[in-house]
Amino acid sequence: MDKIANTKREIRVFQSRVVIAALFIIVLSLVLISRIYNLQIINYDYYTAEALGNQLQQLPITPTRGDILDRNGKILASNTLSYKLTITPEKVKDMDATMFELKYFDLINDDDIEQFYKTEKRYRKFHNIPIKHNISEQSVAIFLTKARLPGVEVEPYFYRVYPNGASSSHLIGYVSSMDQDDKDRYDKDNYAGTTFVGKTGIEKHYENLLHGSSGKKQIERNVSGRVVDSKILTSAESGQDLYLSIDLDLQLKAEELMDGKRGALVIIDVTDGSLLALVSTPTFDPNWFVGGISFKQYQTLLNDKNLPLFDRSIKGLYPPGSIIKPMVALGGLEQKDITVTSKVFCPGYYKISNYSRKFNDWKRTGHGHVNVIDAIAQSCDVFFYDLAFNMGIDKLHDNLAHFQFGQKTGVDLPGEFAGILPSREWKKINKDEPWYRGETLNTGIGQGFMTASPLQLALATAAIANKGQLLVPQLLMHAQNSTGDITTMSIQKSRQIPIKDIKNWEIIIDGMVQAVYGKKGTARRLNHNLSYTLAGKTGTAQVFGLDPEETYIAEKYEEKLRDHALFTGFAPIENPRVAIAIIVENAGSGSSKAAPIAKAVLDVYFTKNPMTILATSE
Repeated sequence: MDKIANTKREIRVFQSRVVIAALFIIVLSLVLISRIYNLQIINYDYYTAEALGNQLQQLPITPTRGDILDRNGKILASNTLSYKLTITPEKVKDMDATMFELKYFDLINDDDIEQFYKTEKRYRKFHNIPIKHNISEQSVAIFLTKARLPGVEVEPYFYRVYPNGASSSHLIGYVSSMDQDDKDRYDKDNYAGTTFVGKTGIEKHYENLLHGSSGKKQIERNVSGRVVDSKILTSAESGQDLYLSIDLDLQLKAEELMDGKRGALVIIDVTDGSLLALVSTPTFDPNWFVGGISFKQYQTLLNDKNLPLFDRSIKGLYPPGSIIKPMVALGGLEQKDITVTSKVFCPGYYKISNYSRKFNDWKRTGHGHVNVIDAIAQSCDVFFYDLAFNMGIDKLHDNLAHFQFGQKTGVDLPGEFAGILPSREWKKINKDEPWYRGETLNTGIGQGFMTASPLQLALATAAIANKGQLLVPQLLMHAQNSTGDITTMSIQKSRQIPIKDIKNWEIIIDGMVQAVYGKKGTARRLNHNLSYTLAGKTGTAQVFGLDPEETYIAEKYEEKLRDHALFTGFAPIENPRVAIAIIVENAGSGSSKAAPIAKAVLDVYFTKNPMTILATSE
């Protein structure tokens, strides 16, 4: 028998379901209305901008980097039109497949792919991210005819070039791809579209002048992502051209003479501190770094025992050896520990009372009786052992400090090293040991703990040439913007070395003159066929200490243990214009190895500047 239907109950169930459904619909409608209100009323401006962002985009315009030129307008670093391969991630559906296709057509390699994935996270998805720079015209043709891929484009750009190759690479420096440190260091807005920044040398030190100011452009895309229109909102401002004090002819001559050697050469204008040549060898080609140097090539440079990446001119710290004897003599004259007539007998060695060790002269047979002028000219060690002993390390340190040893020179290059001017305090702090008498003697001839850079030696020599004016060496002469406006760099303020008796300058200069023109002068080989007058000082710096009874014979030691050859000088004597310092590592005698190179470079200078010769001969 069928059950009797419960109509009332069914009606109640139906009504409750209708109510629940109605409430559910009402709630959903309210949510929908609320969402529409939020989109259309509250956040209308925001979502309108977002929608337009899919159609209109503002992208940076990278400024053209400024050129670097020598004092005569010869190009040291410039730009040339090239092409780069870029990828816009938001347009690429399958990045791995795209990479495979590009590699298949030999447009990129594994290193490019690896570098791209490291770089990609530093860009926004809609940016065109470079994957390969400076691609060949053949690669451009292959891409346009065979490898057109969504999101991949070829773009023209200005590529950094160094037309003189390895010449001047340490002072010019190089540009390379920005890393995260660069991103953090530089202004994000101004560097938004920048790929390369200066990493070393002038390129790094004056990055703010060379870079310029970025512009902005607006591009419009259609629904398929193609650019249908673009306009410039703000024009980019090119970087400034920098004119350096370097004379490229001098630089090239010095590099030619230093080819195959390890060392450095510096020529400085003694009137204003401008650097005419700043050479460090061996060197490298900065062009290798611009497009991204390969790991293998970079490791080859890093592992080269001759350290081609190391700038010896401002970072190389060497025992200055006999080069500092004129400065020590000046201190002795000023402190009245010696006079111009004081003489010391040199038997070929020096002994301190109650001290077992002998301190040998470079000339084992001795120099006989010598005064201060003879001692500088003949580079008599015994004279300066005796002078250093009588002065003591405190006075010796203080007088050498006047020439800025142990301090940075302030040259406009990054990474300069200060060197060491030892003292009691220095040794206590760095060695936790007391100072010994024998160490004072070694300091007096530029050995022991003392180290200096070739630039410091050139600067000290320039201070002798102009009788006490300690200059600040400078490379940048002036900058010029795209409209031709010139900004001249102000000459850094020099300071005067405090000397009580001006005649003391003449005495040490006379010693340096006799080193070149005296019958027993260590640089007397230079005075033949000179078209200008020259004062100089030779030096030979020991790399390691010898036993007092041992005679130094270069051939007995491997090259890296042989003495360094040094020479400093200035010319002309009567009206000094330039000072020079040169060091050739492990070459031996300064008079035979370093001095002839200095003369050959100075010959070029005075050939180019004949008015200087005329002025000194009148």
